[in-house]
Amino acid sequence: MTRSLPKVASRMRRKKVIKAAKGYFGRKKSTIKAARQQVEKGLQYAYNDRRVKKRDFRALWIARINAGCRELGFTYGRLIDGMKKSNITINRKMLSELAVHNPAGFKSVVEQAKAALK
Repeated sequence: MTRSLPKVASRMRRKKVIKAAKGYFGRKKSTIKAARQQVEKGLQYAYNDRRVKKRDFRALWIARINAGCRELGFTYGRLIDGMKKSNITINRKMLSELAVHNPAGFKSVVEQAKAALK
């Protein structure tokens, strides 16, 4: 048998939803039906956007790498091809950090990739 608490279970469920809807605008924060719908939709968005965030960051890293390559007269696609041929295994996140914060290190990677392509 389940343990009974000195609280009304339905009220506690509703309070949990209203608490999750805190900060929403209008009826969505105060009425249970609208709050429940909005909280469920918000959780769907959160789930989906955790995956979209990975795509967005990868696109940002590629854009940064490409910008760094273009300054050195090279392209992103040729850089990646040259890195694979010269067995340089640096992921795109670290490569973009090199391009932004350590241009000299990034330039040496680009030079090695150029040499591998020739």
